[in-house]
Amino acid sequence: MTRVLVAAASAVVRAGLEAVVASGPGLTVVGHASDLDETTRQAEALQPDVVLLDYAWDDVALVPGLHALGAGDHVPAVVVLTERPAALWAALGLHSGVRAVLPREATAEEIVAAVAGAAVGLIVLHPETAEEALRFEVRGPAFREAGTQAPAQPLTPREVEVLQMLAEGLGNKIIARRLGISEHTVKFHVGSIFTRLGATSRTEAVTLGVRQGLILL
Repeated sequence: MTRVLVAAASAVVRAGLEAVVASGPGLTVVGHASDLDETTRQAEALQPDVVLLDYAWDDVALVPGLHALGAGDHVPAVVVLTERPAALWAALGLHSGVRAVLPREATAEEIVAAVAGAAVGLIVLHPETAEEALRFEVRGPAFREAGTQAPAQPLTPREVEVLQMLAEGLGNKIIARRLGISEHTVKFHVGSIFTRLGATSRTEAVTLGVRQGLILL
């Protein structure tokens, strides 16, 4: 059984998506959330296989919010529904750990298929966006067409501390304890590190940090 967390700002939309998920064979709803922060907390607590996210929040929050979902010890597959599933959104999503990007008007059958596909590791894009999205390369909160250069963003001193601890193989709980901060704050820092370095995983972030001379192994 594939366990799904449904996240949407609108209670009506959440209810509709929960009904869609419940209609899918082998799918079950394990919880819901109303914003990105709550989605991150619920994903850690419930450990769903898939997060179905109706994206209706501001553009700035998208990348760090998605990175935060992948910054914990459990990393769910993420399916995003958005009003603008064109190249920008698909590229941002795929470079931030998303496994499926669909328009918000997608049918129930398309949503169920995307959730099921994402759960087994497939990448799902709406046909109208797939070809155009391949032209883009994303680094951090900016996006660009492949072949152009994007400047790196420096890390804060706290982010360097966290990155060094990631390099030591420490989990979020231990990092939080050592720094005297909450796990949620650690996840925020990890997400910000991913965004600033243009990384999509802890291993890649550490590798980039070493290459740029930010940390030592």
